[in-house]
Amino acid sequence: MEQFQMRIGGVDRGAIDGGTYDSLDPFKGENWATFPRANSKDVDLAVRSAHQAFRSGAWKTMTATQRGLLLHKIGDILTANAERLADLEVKNNGKIKAEMLKQMLYLPHWFYYYGGLCDKIEGQVTPFDKPGVFHYTTYEPLGVVAAIAPWNSPLLLAVWKIAPALAAGNTVVMKPSEFSSASSVLFVQLCEEAGLPAGVLNVVTGFGKEVGEPLDTHPMVARVAFTGSEGGGRSVYENAAKTFKRVSLELGGKSANIVFEDADLENALRGAVTGIFSAAGQSCMAGSRLLVHASIHDEFVSRLVEFMSDAKLGDPLDPRTDIGPVSNQPQLEKTLSYIEIAKAEGAVCAMGGGRSTRPGLEKGLFVEPTIFIGVNNKMRIAREEVFGPVLAVLPFQNDEEAVAIANDSDYGLAAGVWTSSLTRAMSIPKQLEAGSVWVNTYRLVSYMAPFGGVKSSGIGRENGSRAIYEYLEAKSVFINQTPKTESPFIFG
Repeated sequence: MEQFQMRIGGVDRGAIDGGTYDSLDPFKGENWATFPRANSKDVDLAVRSAHQAFRSGAWKTMTATQRGLLLHKIGDILTANAERLADLEVKNNGKIKAEMLKQMLYLPHWFYYYGGLCDKIEGQVTPFDKPGVFHYTTYEPLGVVAAIAPWNSPLLLAVWKIAPALAAGNTVVMKPSEFSSASSVLFVQLCEEAGLPAGVLNVVTGFGKEVGEPLDTHPMVARVAFTGSEGGGRSVYENAAKTFKRVSLELGGKSANIVFEDADLENALRGAVTGIFSAAGQSCMAGSRLLVHASIHDEFVSRLVEFMSDAKLGDPLDPRTDIGPVSNQPQLEKTLSYIEIAKAEGAVCAMGGGRSTRPGLEKGLFVEPTIFIGVNNKMRIAREEVFGPVLAVLPFQNDEEAVAIANDSDYGLAAGVWTSSLTRAMSIPKQLEAGSVWVNTYRLVSYMAPFGGVKSSGIGRENGSRAIYEYLEAKSVFINQTPKTESPFIFG
């Protein structure tokens, strides 16, 4: 068993009360590491450490340019340690090594991008409407930011929050999921090796009620950035509202991947597979509803089943593996329960439909890639997020029906459109209620492109140049240039 510690104020620490918990390797089905089980006392220590680093010391006195150069150094050290970070992610969440290594090699670009933005944040002088008054605006950091990340892409989705927060001059307390904390611990250590002052970035490990809730409600936390489930997001929102904290929430999805009759079917087929079976379906943007034009429905499903029949389930560290296990026991049970719900509601299982019984996978948390047909949009399998390798296929007759089905959802995170028509490529995205729409591709993200959802998929946006302003406060400064004020009632 590997032993991990939290990193608070530049010091490796266990939980104040001595509590620990074990982490499961989802491929082997065995515990492999132990982490501190923090509580409100540890959270208070971490937040106070971050608050002190924000108020005084090297971080506070850095110029924006110096801060940007430091973020570039963090990017460099992350690149050099991408393999180590990828291995920890695989161990923690069971995603295949090829995907995790690619993700870790892309991770540094958030620090390069936001490092470059550090000294580009400019205030402005206002042509003020009252004589004798000089007015200007500046942007200032908020203070301590709580960055709460999920277990499916723990480090990537944390960095979406941390990079702009640091670029803006804030300090951070990060809370990874209790299911996938290892890479976050190493990440903080690497940031400090790059020169980040102690206390600027801290990591506390543990459970939602014991760590997440004290973070959400701590009076010294100015902002909470959360990625996770709809229920978790609702709890964060309610807790943060008690002290009027700023909040961004990136939550779940039930994204529609729409294949029109004029699509390049080979390209669409690969996009459908990538949309739902990459990461074993454990992606907030998963294309879990596949909408296929009725005229090509049967052919497309047949090709999809044939294609997936060759998918190799196995060791996520093996480069030959296509699909790894689901990440944890609760998620395994949830996925299997939804498969049974779909069957009970009358959906037809065209492929998979249960836990894998393939030789050598008995101890792992494997679910067979599952495809349901005969689905309508009122079924729970079409309306509720499974977060597993389970695809619901729905037919449609025309463009209007495709859009209506896609939008008939409580969620609005993402959508896909597959067509050879330029008219459709331009018009359909405008009609879809989703924060991201991909045309003839799927699951693309970038540090340059805003990401977030509408409806129950959350509030706020991450990534892109505007995201840094989510971590800044605009301040108005008024300077009276006249010898004396004409009236004590200046307003109006």
